[in-house]
Parts: sequence; C-alpha cells; structure tokens
Amino acid sequence: MGSLSEIKETFRSADAVCFDVDSTVIKEEGIDELAKFCGVGDAVAEMTRRAMGGSLTFRAALTERLALIRPSREQVQALITEHPPRLTEGIKELVCRLHQRNVQVFLISGGFRSIVEHVASQLDIPLTNVYANRLKFYFNGEYAGFDETQLTAESGGKGKVIAQLKEKYGFRKIIMIGDGATDMEACPPADGFIGFGGNVTRQQVKEKAKWYINDFEELLRELDNNSIKMNHNDIIY
Repeated sequence: MGSLSEIKETFRSADAVCFDVDSTVIKEEGIDELAKFCGVGDAVAEMTRRAMGGSLTFRAALTERLALIRPSREQVQALITEHPPRLTEGIKELVCRLHQRNVQVFLISGGFRSIVEHVASQLDIPLTNVYANRLKFYFNGEYAGFDETQLTAESGGKGKVIAQLKEKYGFRKIIMIGDGATDMEACPPADGFIGFGGNVTRQQVKEKAKWYINDFEELLRELDNNSIKMNHNDIIY
C-alpha cells in the first residue's frame, strides 16, 4: 500500500479520486436510513452487523436486507425528499478543489444509485461518474429486486470498478477514499488508499491504513501545501 509519504505524493499527483459514499461523503448509511424509513430499522441493522463480521458475502447480505425492507419507488423518493442525505463537512470544498485541479472525481458505492445521484448533483459530479446499485421496481412502483449485474453488487466490486476506470480512461494514479474494509480492499488496483473516520471508526481500517484521516480539511491542507511548493518552484526557476 506504500508508505505515508508515498500515499500523500500519490494523492497530490492523482488524476482521479474515488470516494465511497455511505459514512464517507455523507454522514449516514443509506440502506440503514431506508430501513428505518420503511419501519424495519432494527432488524436490518442486525443483518448489517452480521455482514460486517464477514459471515455473508456482500451480494447475499444486500439480498437479505432488501428482501426485508422491500422499498417501493415512492418510499425511496420520499426518503430523499424528507430526509435527504447529509454531506460530511468539507467534502464540497474538497471536490471543488479537485475539480479545479482537473482531477476526475468518482463516487463508488454499495448503496443505491437513486440516493447517490442526489449526492452527486450536490457536488457537481457528473452522473456518468457514479457507480452504485440499482433498485428495480414493477410498473406499479413496488419493489422488484436489484440489478445483480452491477459490479458494486458483489464482493470486491469497488476494485473491479477502479480497474475498469483505468482501462477506460487510462488514469495513471487513482486514489480510493473510504471508511470501510471494502474500500481498503480496492487498493490495488487503486494506487493509494486513504481511510476516513470522520463519521464512524472501523477499527480494522484505522489499524491497517497508512494514511487515516478524521476530516477532509487534512486533504485540503495537503493540496494547499502542494500549491505553495509549486508556486515557490516557479519563482526559483
């Protein structure tokens, strides 16, 4: 995974940065919020705990939880309208700064595309840069399952998305930022991983990540320091 200084250098020179969404870009876990909204919060939270313990594959855990929630199209839209996801402090400024540096920003989530697209629009991230799971509905709006062909619907899916991005766009350096083990496991093929603990601390990630942050201000400062160095070099030469 590289040393701390190497990961910082990779971040400063990356041509693409990928963010996890739940508990990273936003404060909540989307599936837990949807479960609470649909009245099955406690039961789904217990399933989530089992899934985090590794006793289920990601796809199996997602299938089980959605079978219990069975959200309708109307419920999903009502959740977004009545309880919109809350952006984590500093993320808007960080994404803006990355865009100013011509760095491509992607959202890669095991959550639901309808919620993640709402987040992307708040951050001026093109919807073509969103990778997340798609819920399926019958014509009457009732729950009909989820699209199992999406890479994000399987274990190791985030790494597969990053490999696809490298192949499609020819990115030289990609950084993955997230709070969970599935984010950390995406490096490689990501060239560096930054653990995020600003909303929730995953002990395994905190212990293993070479660069672990609790707020996005640290990344903004790193970019600012790099800009100062670049300007200083321009003056000298």
